[in-house]
Amino acid sequence: MIVTVWKNEKESNERCITRFNKRVQASRKMLLLRSTRYNTKKPTKSKVRTAAIMRSKYRALKERSKFY
Repeated sequence: MIVTVWKNEKESNERCITRFNKRVQASRKMLLLRSTRYNTKKPTKSKVRTAAIMRSKYRALKERSKFY
């Protein structure tokens, strides 16, 4: 999808650029470009498991500290 913005008659250049930047951010194109910028390896099974264990520990800790 191409992001296009047409300048209105009474609109300044800065405002037009701002609208363009907002549309680019809303289209999420930059996130896709940044995520594919570097070639990264997929995490191994052990890393996925340890991350899941740590995530569950932190969630449980947060749940315990939520209620005083």
